[in-house]
Amino acid sequence: MKNKAVFIDRDGVINNDEGHYYIYKTKDFKINNGIVEGLQLLQKAGYKLFIITNQGGIAKGEYSEDDVEKVHGYFLGEMFDEDIRITDIYYCPHHSDIEACDCRKPSPGMILQAIDEHQIDKSKSFLIGDSDRDIEAGEAACLKQCFKIESNSSIVSICKQITGL
Repeated sequence: MKNKAVFIDRDGVINNDEGHYYIYKTKDFKINNGIVEGLQLLQKAGYKLFIITNQGGIAKGEYSEDDVEKVHGYFLGEMFDEDIRITDIYYCPHHSDIEACDCRKPSPGMILQAIDEHQIDKSKSFLIGDSDRDIEAGEAACLKQCFKIESNSSIVSICKQITGL
């Protein structure tokens, strides 16, 4: 049986990216209001939770993959403390100014990889993002619906819509 999932952009959705072009230090990683409540709603409804994020600063030499892994470890720990289990985090370390790839949004590569690796049913899965490239990636992956929010705003109302509450 295939799983249903919600794919969520990181910077601007999960965490506040105001005033920072790249977030690669745990001290700068501030979880947005409503994330815990929204993710709890999705998890209770049986959705697998995936974070999908472009991290082009790696290719530009602004920070390392180790920096990204530390931030993700911090985030996973914070969610664990709230009894939220993130199924997986996918990030693209490339930047279109430096090298072409199939994973950087708006390409659907990270989403398609997660679908394949975790037996996800696209027709029962959603995406929440804050940019056109997020939405384009979700649409290219043929997800059921993609939701665009204003950067750094709450996802609770969208999570309620997804879960039918």
